Amino acid sequence: MSLHNPLKPSQRMKIPRQESIEQPGPERSVNFLEVSFGFDEERAIVESQRCLECKEPLCMDGCPVGIDIRGFIQLVLEKDYVGAVKKIREANYLPAICGRVCPQESQCEELCVLGKKLTPVAIGKLERFVADYEMKNNLFTSPVIVERRPEKVAIVGSGPSGLTCAAELAQRGYQVTIFEALHAVGGVLRYGIPEFRLPKEILDLETERIKGLGVEIYTNFVVGRTATIDELFGEWGFKAIFLGTGAGTPNFLGIPGESLSGVYSANEFLTRVNLMGAYRFPANDTPIKIGKSVGVIGGGNTAMDAVRTARRLGAEKAYLIYRRSREEMPARDEEIHHAEQEGIEFLLLTNPLRILADDNNWVRGMECQRMELGEPDESGRRRPVPVKGSEFVVELETVIEAIGQKPNPIIQATTPGLETSKRGTVVTNDKQGTSRGGIFAGGDLSRGGATVILAMKDGKNAAAAIHEYLQQTPA
Repeated sequence: MSLHNPLKPSQRMKIPRQESIEQPGPERSVNFLEVSFGFDEERAIVESQRCLECKEPLCMDGCPVGIDIRGFIQLVLEKDYVGAVKKIREANYLPAICGRVCPQESQCEELCVLGKKLTPVAIGKLERFVADYEMKNNLFTSPVIVERRPEKVAIVGSGPSGLTCAAELAQRGYQVTIFEALHAVGGVLRYGIPEFRLPKEILDLETERIKGLGVEIYTNFVVGRTATIDELFGEWGFKAIFLGTGAGTPNFLGIPGESLSGVYSANEFLTRVNLMGAYRFPANDTPIKIGKSVGVIGGGNTAMDAVRTARRLGAEKAYLIYRRSREEMPARDEEIHHAEQEGIEFLLLTNPLRILADDNNWVRGMECQRMELGEPDESGRRRPVPVKGSEFVVELETVIEAIGQKPNPIIQATTPGLETSKRGTVVTNDKQGTSRGGIFAGGDLSRGGATVILAMKDGKNAAAAIHEYLQQTPA
């Protein structure tokens, strides 16, 4: 028994994991409102009672940014929800975002001791609950910045790594400026993740809180074009620069028919819908044409976002086409489950061969081939092997390719001495430093495609390294 939880461990283990309140599948498949409403207070308290309050909480080892998980859950038990979210914010300045999109099931929750025999504590849902409680009751207070420092730091890109790096440095008192190429802040959080998973009002609120730390933000500013990295150091007077420009250049399969009308990359499709508000057309002046049958190629979270978005835009048939089995899918289990509830049809062990055209050069279908799983490849997943003579055609009017992306090369091409990999990523050391002194990088720009929370980890580590670098560098 503990001061925080009156229940014995044996009693806690009998409490079933609490489920989020959600819109029903058929209802939400035709709207862009948030799928999950999270926990109410009662569910949050019951779920927090399940925590075994381990002396050595392994869950923290699974958190890329090192949140004191046991500590914040104990504060939930005491009904000190504001104290709980402040405890989270000591390590993560964007709790309302991470509580929604972080893959907790493969990180903190995967290491939860309770999950070894039963189901793990719903750490992510509790994080979201306390962040939302603070937000709904207008209880946020900005941290006090003890010391203001003269050094100027530039953050290039306003995605999760850039926002996190900016927040960390601003709290240390540095003069921080974010440069964003698009007209709105958020990077992949804005253009990549749909409204039904991350409402933009939450992203806007978290951004305003970072601006409240004294961070200045320039939008429509393409570093490498509007100003180079060397100009930011020279004319602008920045002493250190963090590059967090993400990976916004799509990959394509290279199959026949990709130039047909009706073929999108997931990047373009989701950017049109999320950033430019195509789902509100004609209220928003961004049309997007999809047919009654849509096929999305891929098995990751981006593919899930694209196919679920297509369904909401009116597709009567929305197919997820993936060359491996469900077990090999990199998408979150929750997203796969939600897609199934929304009527998405899964064509698994299916490999696209070519996209077929009608008389007007629009998509009319796609020729595919059945696959079977062979031996594991370098990713550890079983390699898909074609089944001879198994070709078939799926009738489609729209094809969306969601098979990964790579960094935009503008900064790499305009910054002499910046080492890059064969994949176009910026090479970094274990402190996010690059081959050029004073330049740091992280997120998808250095990793290739990765998760929001790993990008935040890089931003946080880079901020600590920049602080160390500036402490050692003469003014």
